[in-house]
Amino acid sequence: MEISDLLSESSIIANLRVTSKKQAMQELSRKASEVCGLHERAIFDVLMERERLGTTGVGNAIAIPHGKLANLDRLYGVFARLENPVDFNAIDDQPVDLIFMLLAPETAGADHLKALARVSRLLRDGATCDKLRGSDDPAALYALLTDSSATRAA
Repeated sequence: MEISDLLSESSIIANLRVTSKKQAMQELSRKASEVCGLHERAIFDVLMERERLGTTGVGNAIAIPHGKLANLDRLYGVFARLENPVDFNAIDDQPVDLIFMLLAPETAGADHLKALARVSRLLRDGATCDKLRGSDDPAALYALLTDSSATRAA
């Protein structure tokens, strides 16, 4: 599974202006609704339900919120680069400025875990994250995220 299987250039928010975790999740849900066709409230509710189980702020100013929805036909990703970091209750207590949201069908099982692992590997690479933070162009962000050599090196 490649990042390009999850993400399209239209599912990238290059310069998201939000002031809170909740607002970031609302904007990500809105964008995901445009991409996958499900109602943004259903997406938001699933994401927030998952957050109540424990933060998806994984450290190093990165969050990977995720959830499963019944009516999805495949896995979908939405990436946001925040204009200003927000508190995400991350495991390292650092504010978050890169968010990769992942949505999966309820029946995804191992595919959901494989996608989470792929995204996690990609965003563990400090050089890739520095480049993501250095660009506010959706096409450039998409290119960085889907560069298969970067995902293998991470």
